[in-house]
Amino acid sequence: MAAGLAERSCLELSAAVRGPPRRFQEVVFSPPGTAPLPAGRYGDSAGGFCYQESAQLAAATRNRFVRWTTSGDTVELVEESLDVNLLNNAVRLHIQGCPFLPGGVHLCEVQNHLVVLLITGQTVHRLLLPHPARMYRSELITESQMQSVFTDIGKINFRDPSNYYVIPSVPGLASNSVASAAWLSSEGEALFALPSASGGIFVLKLPPHDAPGMVSVVELKQSSVMQRFLTGWMPTAIRGDCGPSDLPISLSVHCLDHDAFLFALCQDHKLRMWSYKDQMCLMVADLLEFMPVSRDLRLAAGTGHRLRLAFSQSLGLYLGVYMHAPKRGQFCVFQLVSTESNRYSLDHISSLFSSQETLVDFALTSSEIWALWHNEENQTVVKYINFEQNVAGQWNQVFVQPLPEEEVTVRHDQDPRETYLEYLFMPGRFTNAAIQKALQIFSQGTERHMDLTWDELKKEVTLAVESEFQGSVTEYECSLEEFWQLQVEFWSKFYACCLQYQEALSRPLALHLNPYSNMVCLLKKGSLSFLVPCSLVDHLYLLSNEHLLTEDDAAIFDDLEMSRDVVCLVQCLRLIGESISMEMAFIMEMACSRLQPPEKAAEQILEDLIANDTENVMEDIHSKLQEIRNPIHAIGVLIREMDYETDADMERAHHLNMRMNLTQLYSSGTAVNVVCWGICKIATIRFLICRDLLILQQLLLRLGDPMVLGGGQLFQSQQDLLHRTSPLLLSYYLIRWASQCLASDVPVDTLESNLQHLSVLELADTTAVTPHKLVSGPQTIVELFFQEVARKHIISRLFSQPNTSLAETSLNWPHLITAIVADFLPLLWPSNPGFLFPECLMGSCQYTQLQEYIRLLQPWCHVNMGSCCFMMGRCYLVMGEGHKALDCFCQAASEVGREEFLDRLIQPEEGEMVSTPRLQYYNKVLRLLDMVGLPELVIQLATLAIMESADDWRSQATLRTCIFKHHLDLGHNNEAYVALTQNPDPSRQLDCLRQLVVVLCERSQLQDLVEFPYVNLHNEVVGIIESHARAVDLMTHNYYELLYAFHIYRHNYRKAGTVMFEYGMRLGREVRTLRGLQKQGNCFLAAINCLRLIRPEYAWIVQPASGAVYERPGASPKRSHDGECTAVPTTHQIEILELEDLERECVLARIRLTLVQHDLSTAAVAGNSTPEETVALLVRAGLFDTAITLCQTFKLPLTPIFEGLTFKCIKLQLGGEAAQAEAWDWLAANQLSALVTTKESSATDEAWRLLSSYLERYPSQNSLYHRCVINKLLAHGIPLPNWLINSYKKVDAAELLRLYLNYDLLEEAVDLVLEYVDAVLGKGHRYFGIEFPLSATAPMVWLPYTAIDQLLQALRESTTNHYNVVLYQKLHDKMEDYQQKVSVATRDHLYRRN
Repeated sequence: MAAGLAERSCLELSAAVRGPPRRFQEVVFSPPGTAPLPAGRYGDSAGGFCYQESAQLAAATRNRFVRWTTSGDTVELVEESLDVNLLNNAVRLHIQGCPFLPGGVHLCEVQNHLVVLLITGQTVHRLLLPHPARMYRSELITESQMQSVFTDIGKINFRDPSNYYVIPSVPGLASNSVASAAWLSSEGEALFALPSASGGIFVLKLPPHDAPGMVSVVELKQSSVMQRFLTGWMPTAIRGDCGPSDLPISLSVHCLDHDAFLFALCQDHKLRMWSYKDQMCLMVADLLEFMPVSRDLRLAAGTGHRLRLAFSQSLGLYLGVYMHAPKRGQFCVFQLVSTESNRYSLDHISSLFSSQETLVDFALTSSEIWALWHNEENQTVVKYINFEQNVAGQWNQVFVQPLPEEEVTVRHDQDPRETYLEYLFMPGRFTNAAIQKALQIFSQGTERHMDLTWDELKKEVTLAVESEFQGSVTEYECSLEEFWQLQVEFWSKFYACCLQYQEALSRPLALHLNPYSNMVCLLKKGSLSFLVPCSLVDHLYLLSNEHLLTEDDAAIFDDLEMSRDVVCLVQCLRLIGESISMEMAFIMEMACSRLQPPEKAAEQILEDLIANDTENVMEDIHSKLQEIRNPIHAIGVLIREMDYETDADMERAHHLNMRMNLTQLYSSGTAVNVVCWGICKIATIRFLICRDLLILQQLLLRLGDPMVLGGGQLFQSQQDLLHRTSPLLLSYYLIRWASQCLASDVPVDTLESNLQHLSVLELADTTAVTPHKLVSGPQTIVELFFQEVARKHIISRLFSQPNTSLAETSLNWPHLITAIVADFLPLLWPSNPGFLFPECLMGSCQYTQLQEYIRLLQPWCHVNMGSCCFMMGRCYLVMGEGHKALDCFCQAASEVGREEFLDRLIQPEEGEMVSTPRLQYYNKVLRLLDMVGLPELVIQLATLAIMESADDWRSQATLRTCIFKHHLDLGHNNEAYVALTQNPDPSRQLDCLRQLVVVLCERSQLQDLVEFPYVNLHNEVVGIIESHARAVDLMTHNYYELLYAFHIYRHNYRKAGTVMFEYGMRLGREVRTLRGLQKQGNCFLAAINCLRLIRPEYAWIVQPASGAVYERPGASPKRSHDGECTAVPTTHQIEILELEDLERECVLARIRLTLVQHDLSTAAVAGNSTPEETVALLVRAGLFDTAITLCQTFKLPLTPIFEGLTFKCIKLQLGGEAAQAEAWDWLAANQLSALVTTKESSATDEAWRLLSSYLERYPSQNSLYHRCVINKLLAHGIPLPNWLINSYKKVDAAELLRLYLNYDLLEEAVDLVLEYVDAVLGKGHRYFGIEFPLSATAPMVWLPYTAIDQLLQALRESTTNHYNVVLYQKLHDKMEDYQQKVSVATRDHLYRRN
């Protein structure tokens, strides 16, 4: 824009929220001493109050104001804020029987309080509330919610006499005037100025709230400067010199330091100015002097006049007067001028005329008048004028919010219910309160519908209308046409009800103007709206024809001819717009919705316009086009004005200054609604402009007249303009759609899941994404975006200019709202490189809305195409359509490196390996798919990514690993193996191999594991399985068996045997249980089988190392007692085991198993016992046969067995019956020789018989076993059984003699020697195993002389015992006899030899 308009029209933006109706704090007060007055005595009124520092950026009251509405004896006070959501900010005060005077609410600020002064028809009241600046320090306001000044209003004592007063009957309140004024004096007194019943004014004064005092009444009379005080309820005479002509019909007050000027506009058309302090009338001015008057007007009472004041520090006091006359009105603006000696006069500034009849309200500033009327059609009209600059007296229009359409058109192909619901609940059309009231009436009051949310209200409305409809259908069957007609009938009935209440609630009551920030609000019965400046294009398009024709062309652009061209162009667009029917408009709407080219739709509409042109509109347009000097240029200018495309991405938000609480500026629900509704209005208007412009361009193409086209303009230029207009129209269509599309409430679990996904994408900390805070009413997605993201960007840009002191910054509402909207549109503009809006929708889980947004965007917008594809993929992912998501992600890959959002997506983490942008993108998406749990898609995408990473082996390794992992997870073992073998990184390959082994083992898919070929990986697999076999519990994992199968499958029998032998050894060492020993036996058998399959010369294995020294990866080092790492021995002596060794081990294992099966308690020690230890255990258990087998296998002596069995015999012989019973168990486990006896034998007998049989069966060298048995018996003092003595006599009688001697058994020894000598001499020699007794012809015989000598010696030494002496003699004689016979035999022998 070359030069902006000095003044422009304004738009009304409603701040009505879609949440439940506001909750009011209810306060009821019945003043004593009053008689109820009729509630409808006075009309409804409204007004507002703004804090003095409301425009100061650093103030606690910034952007806060109070608005009020009176109706009967009720006043509703609401505190609004554009920055924070105020809590408890609404109060409904009901003063029973005392209707409020219109405008009878006045608010005043003092240092610590906000004082509310109320005037009813019978009483005056003062309420003291804490000032917001006292409640909060501004620099600490960072919350999005805070308490309102009305929070504690319920604690106020309304009955406190110091805070209210009943208006005295004398002088009494005038019945035919509703004027009033109220103010606070500098001393803190509350003063109320009211029209007196007798004419004139009386002022009622309440003493300061914190000081005792009396209420006083002062009457101001024009006739003299005398004053009269009427204290309390004292009656007074009414002066008769005051006619009703000076009855004030509008009162205003201007406060000075110690005085107050009271201005009264009276029935006699005169303005009187009073000094309250001096009780004097300082000035009287006849206002009829400033307007053209008739005699009738002068004689008539001026009942419709209004008075407003505006004070400026620099310009002084301005008075604005509205003089009402039938069918017309006039505004006069004066400046109060003071002369010497305290004389005052009015300086006439301006007179402005208006044709509207009924003025509702007007507001005055030092330069402008804003006025609100109701016209004859009962429509709201708001206009404003700058009376200083506008010499022509031309008012500026305000385009107010129109009421919804009186009827909803339902086409036959539409469902009435859906159509009406869509229309009723379209954001910005009906308020929640209007629909709830209509619902209450429609349901005939059967239910109370209170505090319903937007969605609940929708359901209740549907139920109510449907139930009414169902109740009225009496026919059992009706045609579809009748059914459709009935539905339309009932829905239209409900719609009419809603319309009625919407109209009532939309009735404007007053204007509220903030002189500090220049904010103008329209106060309505049920809502509040803001008036904001219109942009140039909207201003020209919306302006009525008479205004457009009088528009100062030069003020639009610097180039006068260009300005005229543009105005003519806009007039053409208006002509087209006014001619378009609803059906034609619908064609363009459908084209945009169905992604059809808008140019085609425009062409069709143009054809319809030409076909239906009954009023010669086309001729008018044609003649207007003739006036345009350069239509192509004019259209280009108009398009440039509406295009928000920027070359570069708008800079991202700075950190807002927390101390100055910029973080909360314009963040309340009200401000968000206003800004976003402004966007919606602009988008709606611009959509219509673009539509009409497209139609006009089609007309220009159709005309093809070189004169019309401005002297040979090229056809190409027209085509270019057409193709520029079309995306513009679609952009505004999209923004309008987004402004009306409601955001969904999001469950907490969805939010948490979304945050996890965003953290994977590393987007969670960007300014664009914060968890969506649930609000009272549903937000549109544009409101959500503004609140969460855009506002911070915009405020940051607006307040980031250097060298600006924020503390001194004053907020100007018209400038700021214009700047915010102008900065907000580029953030929403689809063809800008910034991608914050879709990113915000993604971060807030608005997936359905995001999908529709991208659907509407994709066919024509070629910016951020990749980012849109990525977003669509995210939506599909959440909706569970993974394959569609993958397609979108793959499409987006082509745009990586070209779009800002995708560039941010692929920023590498610290320490992350940097690869190509596209690979980084694939990596992010793979992580996302992995988190969502879609392994098939991960595999597909990773396979695709491998093609991109042909030269990057590290990325290849990562991707192959990823493919391997997910194939393995899915159970695709063969594919996982292939991926493993293709991995170029050996370390990753080894990791994958390790994982493959473990996972397949856990799944028991061992056949696959064994049968994979493992080319170049054989040793690694063996190493992995071995390390696992040695590292894990033997009984829960079967890695040894797997390794055995692995080697057997490859015919490597020696390795298989080694594995099983090691397994068996470890089982014995670590699993000392019956099951462990059973497995151990099987292992040794398997090992033997393996070696038997090999040629004998190769049938050997290496003895596996003992358990402590297995080297396995990751094992912690062994440490000594002082914490030092102990050195692992590096050299081991290699021991070779052959088949025989394995067979022996197998026997030992089997015997151990037999032992444990017999006695489970031995399992703990038997598992790893040596053969010697096992023999001892067997002996202890009584398994003597088994023990003998073991001794024979390992060539061990049988001595421990004989000793053990002898000991058991002794125990049995000495034991009782219990021992006998126990003995049968172990006796049964041994192979007894079958001997039939007639006599029952005892366990003891059987034990001795077993011992006897063993001695016979297992002869030993030097009769070792006999000796050890006898030794054991004699050691325990057990007499030797005869069979044993006889048996041993045969074997070694001499040794038996020595044993007798050892144990001092002299008598037995003597008997043995005597028998032995006899046997040698030939008597019973067979019993001693002597083959040839003593004779000259037989071989030589011998006797154990040494032992016999020792016996004789022992007998000799014990002569004290007579029996021993006898024995000695007997033995001595025998030996003597023997000696003689030996001598004879020796001689005979010698003789024979010679």
